Amino acid sequence: MSRVIVMGSINMDLVVQVQALPLPGETVLGGRLLTLDGGKGANQAVAAARLGAAVRFVGRVGADTFGERLLAGLDADLVDRSGVTRDPDEPSGVALIVVQAGGQNTVTVAPGANAKVGEAELRRLEDEVQPGDVVVLQLEVPVEAVLAAAARARAARALVVLNAAPAEPLAGRPLPEVDMLVANEAEAAALSGTPVHNAATAEAAAARLGRSARGVVVTLGAAGSVLWQNGVAVRVAPVVVDAVDATAAGDAFVGAVAFALSAGWSFEESVELGNAAGALAATRIGARSSLPTMAEVRPRR
Repeated sequence: MSRVIVMGSINMDLVVQVQALPLPGETVLGGRLLTLDGGKGANQAVAAARLGAAVRFVGRVGADTFGERLLAGLDADLVDRSGVTRDPDEPSGVALIVVQAGGQNTVTVAPGANAKVGEAELRRLEDEVQPGDVVVLQLEVPVEAVLAAAARARAARALVVLNAAPAEPLAGRPLPEVDMLVANEAEAAALSGTPVHNAATAEAAAARLGRSARGVVVTLGAAGSVLWQNGVAVRVAPVVVDAVDATAAGDAFVGAVAFALSAGWSFEESVELGNAAGALAATRIGARSSLPTMAEVRPRR
């Protein structure tokens, strides 16, 4: 089984539940404030580790209390965090998350130390990556670092998974060469220029995005996913659950895909596992706390 190496963001999530998301200029009262470990990169690293992958995380935190807690959280899930830098000048990243009853949410991120991810982290990635490793990237750290990481990982003959979240940093840029591109409906529409409303339009967007990736996955929430590979689109059925918080469902999906690819599963099998993990994550409050174990996912193999 190959390793999973994740380079990306790590944040402290400040979460509050509300009955309805506030409109611009509106104040709403919410429930208890929750302080939870998060960040797309760290969440995906933990998601893969909980399923059984050997995972190394590369990123940056502040030399502050949040940074100490975030590193302890990686330790608790047996993620190798020797690739994490303690930044003496920038605070740890923070995400402000408001969750509506039923699972929809808004997220505002103050990147902090994540915005300084660069050559130091790239050297750590390059020193560690080996042929066959699965390298996972997202876009909550500087896009120049992400593009460089993808190129260096592919040069090392690693398998590269890019979660195009958020999509804005890639707007107007050529997409990097990767093995698998993962995007939700809004991200796929932004990158492809094709509106995505359902599985049929997701297939069209995936086909356009497939010019730079061996496989493209467009996640459709409760409707499952579309996988485009070798000129063929496959609709991967959802796992039906009662969703309460979608905060980390996408991260659970990506982490599960990374685990499965590191274990030698096919792209379609990997997406099936991703659907199951993402669905289970949506049944729980919070980001890191919602990520499932393999015993909970029980994939069909």
